Amino acid sequence: MNICLFPGTFDPITLGHTDVIDRALDLFDKLVIGIGYNSAKQPMFPLEQRMEWIRQHYKNDSRVEVASYQGLTIDFCRKINARFILRGIRGVGDFEYEKAIADVNRTMEPTVETIFLTCTPQYASIASTLVRDIHRHGGDVSPFIPAAVLEGIKSLQK
Repeated sequence: MNICLFPGTFDPITLGHTDVIDRALDLFDKLVIGIGYNSAKQPMFPLEQRMEWIRQHYKNDSRVEVASYQGLTIDFCRKINARFILRGIRGVGDFEYEKAIADVNRTMEPTVETIFLTCTPQYASIASTLVRDIHRHGGDVSPFIPAAVLEGIKSLQK
């Protein structure tokens, strides 16, 4: 079975993320969206909420699983038997950063391959950081996030 891990903080998951996930689904038997704990980041939304939004969005696709993990991404790949890591690329800056991580991961575990998918142009500028800033300042985030996330954010504001 070809298992792929798509790691990130997904705070929140955006249409850019779902664009990459949706296009990757036909490449793998199972895609695990792994929400990693990053000590350098303070998430806006709780882990369980982020996981639930992803589950809701992909509730009709049995190929998608959601999990959380701490530690090295490559160790989590070993734990779930993932042979691939999926990374979305918005631009050249993303590629340089992601390539460096892929090279380190390949050194630590040569059997795990990183796959890069470029974002569809209409989603290339969407970043969770921007979505959080818009939300924090009362702006409309609906053009940038899946319906399940928008509904969840609205219910948190009540």
